Amino acid sequence: ERDTWQRERNILQNALKQAESKLAKATAGIENKPVAETSSPKVKSEFFFSFFFLQLQRLYRKYLRAESFRKALVYQKKYLLLLIGGFQDCEQATLSLIARMGSYPSPADLHHSASHSRPFTKFRCAVRAIIAVSR
Repeated sequence: ERDTWQRERNILQNALKQAESKLAKATAGIENKPVAETSSPKVKSEFFFSFFFLQLQRLYRKYLRAESFRKALVYQKKYLLLLIGGFQDCEQATLSLIARMGSYPSPADLHHSASHSRPFTKFRCAVRAIIAVSR
């Protein structure tokens, strides 16, 4: 078992060396420098540092973009909850005004109006939510 691990380790080390040499050749081709200059440890470490730094910047930009989307969604959620709460307050105010006027609808009227106005109210709420999201 130890021999198989050792062989696999050697194979992976050779593959790593080959990949590093290909990388050095590619960077030399990009920078138009001779390959001999890029094989120095200083150049390799500078290249890997700059590569790591670029990857880190890319990752940070992705994080900022995701955070911006998250904040926008939080804002939209708060706005929609406020809007829906306003509809509920408006409905309560209307019902209390009707009650103060002294006209109480019969149970048959309540059942009849609730069955017709509820889908319309849902539709109106959905339309307002779509408008809010599009804004």
